[in-house]
Amino acid sequence: MTLDLTINLISLLQLLFLIGRLGRLQDNNVVLSYFNEYSENCYVEVLVHFSRNTNRALRSMKTYLDYVFLKLRTMKSRILAVYPYAFLNDSERKALHRRPDLETP
Repeated sequence: MTLDLTINLISLLQLLFLIGRLGRLQDNNVVLSYFNEYSENCYVEVLVHFSRNTNRALRSMKTYLDYVFLKLRTMKSRILAVYPYAFLNDSERKALHRRPDLETP
């Protein structure tokens, strides 16, 4: 009889322990739900500012890069006007360097 009471008491204590853990898990779940809601609201607020500033930065970078590449193209055309062989591709370069070997009889 006392063995049955001991087993029942142990199982009752285990159930109470599990109930306590479930209560803490529910509390943690509620806290995480509130935090997720808060994070979502903060994200929506920041997203507007971030997208506006990012678009502005990207537009200014594009304008700057367009200017740089325009300058590079004009420099290349000026160099080609003076030195026509300055920017050859590989096949043109190989064809240019193919000269007859004067040492062969």
